[in-house]
Amino acid sequence: MSKTLPEKYKHPYAFNPKYKKSAVYFSMEFAIDQSLKIYSGGLGFLAGSHMRSAYDLQQNVIGIGILWKKGYYDQYKKEDLSMGVLFQEKIYHFLEETNIKFTIKINNADVWVTAYYLNPKTFGTVPMFFLSTDLPENDYLAKSTTFRLYDSDPIAKIAQTMVLGLGGAKLLDELDYEPDVYHLNEAHAVSCVFHLYNKFKSVEAIREKMVFTTHTPEEAGNEKHNIHLLESLSFFDGIPLEKVREITGIWDDTFNHTLVGLRLSHIANGVSKLHGEVSRDMWKDFPGICPIIHITNAQNKKYWADAWLDEAFQNKDRAALIKRKTRLKTKLFDVVADQTGKLFDPAIFTIVWARRFADYKRPDLITRDYNRFIKLLENRDQPVQIIFAGKPYPMDYGAIHNFDNLTHISKNIKNMAVLTGHELKLSRQLKEGADVWLNNPRVTREASGTSGMTAAMNGAVNFSTNDGWVREFKDLNKTQNSFVLPIVDHNLPTYLQDEMDLNNLYEMLENEILPLYYDTPKKWWDLVETSMKQVVPYFDSARMVDEYYKKLYK
Repeated sequence: MSKTLPEKYKHPYAFNPKYKKSAVYFSMEFAIDQSLKIYSGGLGFLAGSHMRSAYDLQQNVIGIGILWKKGYYDQYKKEDLSMGVLFQEKIYHFLEETNIKFTIKINNADVWVTAYYLNPKTFGTVPMFFLSTDLPENDYLAKSTTFRLYDSDPIAKIAQTMVLGLGGAKLLDELDYEPDVYHLNEAHAVSCVFHLYNKFKSVEAIREKMVFTTHTPEEAGNEKHNIHLLESLSFFDGIPLEKVREITGIWDDTFNHTLVGLRLSHIANGVSKLHGEVSRDMWKDFPGICPIIHITNAQNKKYWADAWLDEAFQNKDRAALIKRKTRLKTKLFDVVADQTGKLFDPAIFTIVWARRFADYKRPDLITRDYNRFIKLLENRDQPVQIIFAGKPYPMDYGAIHNFDNLTHISKNIKNMAVLTGHELKLSRQLKEGADVWLNNPRVTREASGTSGMTAAMNGAVNFSTNDGWVREFKDLNKTQNSFVLPIVDHNLPTYLQDEMDLNNLYEMLENEILPLYYDTPKKWWDLVETSMKQVVPYFDSARMVDEYYKKLYK
């Protein structure tokens, strides 16, 4: 096997000597560009920034993902304004066919897999390969394996992870390429270890090559399946079950994907300082796991930050900074007007909550004291506008209900908007147009979160519970750079945590944030500039991908 890629897939640069060791990064989703809709949210946003920064730093990395024919889903509003889900075929003329075809076994049947290539020069990423089973050689069931990201059918989703893990590892064989490092971004691709075992016949050889990034802050959130079900689906690449138990240390019938990732890697990482601590504590009683360090998530500033806003900031030209921020708010409000028929005012303080809708992220928290919420929005002395956006999982009916409820509340409120289509483009527009970036997950539930990093790069001030990356942002600096709620006891019942966080949120908003914005504008802009200054370089993904080489790939 070769240590270099075939000529036509080689990196378009000489490797930086610090980053010569070859690594392959497996991820279920990548948010590379608005036009390439193969991502759902935070995991993809992170992976996309990783691929961009690895290119910027001239690292010897390639990415392997899946070409989801119908993407995640297209979000829209139905006739009654409730949320709709559309699965629509996507066609990408900028991806190149490799004409590589091979089979993997799924459910004891041959499934054909092909790979598409994303040229580094197209979007400024490392070389990337996207796997697809949408081939005429396959029956409809096999074809549909790569139709929808995170298929709601549990068996189909297992098959998808096999395409990524077994298919991704086999693709490298087809390319005659043997990397030094296999980096699994979450446990989706963990089936690759069974291909590697068949190849190397040694657990130690696998462990030498494997590194693992975990994103899950609680044990219940880790993917588990019955080991006999996985065996019947050919998950173990033909290895007998007793041998699988020996390789993985799983002696009962519950196959925990994250646990296997931790056992068969030589090192793993959590995605923030707090998450590293939580992960070490969570896994400490499980025998045979590798050391878990932390490498805090980050985002690619070059991609995310508005160039004119950043130029005004670098030139210390506050007048130009304010002028550009006002212009960016106006551009966001054009989107608000187009989607909702509401005209927002760029002179008015604007709160944005935008990320995946999930129960622990509490998208509707600020509305739960309805009278106080209405009073806030009707305050003429210190007026407020608020925008919500985000895509729930398409079968998470609780989260969809939450989205619909916010839309329903907003119908008769002229300064509240709920937007659809939260993808890369809208995400950037929301960050550029926000004065405050609201983030209120229950503490310890958010492994990292990254949306607030790119909001800060665009002159929005973070307003958050003390969780994930925000804790580091706050603690790394002595000067105030954000508004962070006091920590409530996370052992309390959730309804009490929510009640206390809600009260603290309003106290801080009414007594600190709004008076600062309206009564002392100079101090507000001092805070904006402090936040912009302190979010880089630490939360720029150049630091993150450098740390992956220094700490994980070493």
